[in-house]
Amino acid sequence: MKKDKDDASAAIHRRAQRMQQTRDEPKYSPLTGLGVFGVIGWSVAIPTVGGAFLGLWLNRVAPQSFSWPIALILGGVVIGAMVAWNWIDKSADQ
Repeated sequence: MKKDKDDASAAIHRRAQRMQQTRDEPKYSPLTGLGVFGVIGWSVAIPTVGGAFLGLWLNRVAPQSFSWPIALILGGVVIGAMVAWNWIDKSADQ
C-alpha cells in the first residue's frame, strides 16, 4: 500500500514538472505561425475593405474632385498596417 502511494506521488510529481517545464519553455508550433499570419491579414484587410465601401458611399453622397474609394483604401491600408505592427510588437514582448 505504501509503495502504491509512493508510485502515485512520483507520477504526479513528474507530471507537475513536465507541465512547469512546458509553461517555462513553450515550443513553437506551426499553427502559431498560421494564426499570426491570419491576424495580421485580417488587421489589414478589414480597414482596407471598410475604406473602399465607405469611399463608394461617399462618392454618391459627397462627390469630390478626387476619388473617395482610393483615398480611403490607402487610409485603410495605413491604419491596418499600424494595427498589425502594434500586434506584432505586443506578441514579440511575450
